[in-house]
Amino acid sequence: MTPTDRVGKAAVLPGYAGAMSTETEHTDEAPTPRRTKTPQTMKPATAAKKLGIYLPAAPEAFQGAEVTRTELAELLENPPEWLAVLRREGPHPRDVVARKLGVSTSGLARGEVTEALTTAQITELLAAPPEWLVRERATQAEVRAENARINARNAERQARGE
Repeated sequence: MTPTDRVGKAAVLPGYAGAMSTETEHTDEAPTPRRTKTPQTMKPATAAKKLGIYLPAAPEAFQGAEVTRTELAELLENPPEWLAVLRREGPHPRDVVARKLGVSTSGLARGEVTEALTTAQITELLAAPPEWLVRERATQAEVRAENARINARNAERQARGE
């Protein structure tokens, strides 16, 4: 059989494991040992996002090293003091600030909130909300109501079999 012979639509190439061939090759060589798996790592920014923290506020050791999935699981399960303090007091990343204020991240941008906020700053904003925050919270409430209406309509359609 030559390399240009075809079986179905796939070319049969010598040594190609995916090729369909009726010939069997026997070798006296031992099978190649499997590689040991290296732990899967992520960049510090990805780990910070998964932990819900603002990366520039994290310790230098965390900012400069990749994090394995095992280490991330350990940080989530048993957070060290620095992580607990960051989560509790901030500064918080934009998505966390938006969630705590009850607005979207786009709403933060429209309100010209560009920096990370601490829990104390968020509490101050909620205690005496500026006009942009009142407006954005109303917009977010409208969006949630519209989404609930659409979900109810879709559930009703599905129940009727449409």
